[in-house]
Amino acid sequence: MTEQTNPEQLPDETAEETVSETPAIDLGQVKRVLEVALLSATEPLSLHQLKRLFAGEVDADNIRKVLDELKTDWADRPIELTTVASGWRFRVKPGYQEFLDRISSEKPPRYSRAVLETLAIIVYRQPVTRGDIEEVRGVAVSPATLNALTERGWIEEVGHRETPGRPALFATTKKFLDDLNLRSLDELPPLQELGSTLEAVPSPDSMEQAHAG
Repeated sequence: MTEQTNPEQLPDETAEETVSETPAIDLGQVKRVLEVALLSATEPLSLHQLKRLFAGEVDADNIRKVLDELKTDWADRPIELTTVASGWRFRVKPGYQEFLDRISSEKPPRYSRAVLETLAIIVYRQPVTRGDIEEVRGVAVSPATLNALTERGWIEEVGHRETPGRPALFATTKKFLDDLNLRSLDELPPLQELGSTLEAVPSPDSMEQAHAG
């Protein structure tokens, strides 16, 4: 009698070879990499940038999970992990900034009434033209005022109004939100509090010293 071989009966070791194992993600290592990247960065890091740290091997959900853990880990320290418009960053808690200001080569910025009024109009009515600002303030807007806000990185041209002369339209930037530690315009303080909020924003020089330390 001829023996019949059942093709469905395969050796166990052959079946095991067909199973591919996905390597487990070491979330502890992920946390350490995220922590050192954020501590060494001088600007907020976006989710896209943080994913690049792991060459696409760690998904967005796991990164967010680890970021939440890091935020909790640092909650009782003088430096905190915050979310701003551009992404995530570590920052000195406001109560400790005054000490860093004492060794800063720059004094905390002081803004003229013209600058504060101009910025407030842009913040709460954007996008606006120079003419819109002048109409609200009732006086001409100095080019130096707009230049000061542009050089600080707080406002930018976002287009032109389709009216005669096509005047430039101004709006706030992500850096403006980052400096105020905000994620969106919806989190802006009331208008009457804007001036004091801006006065508390560290100068770029003191922020760099905080990272260096």
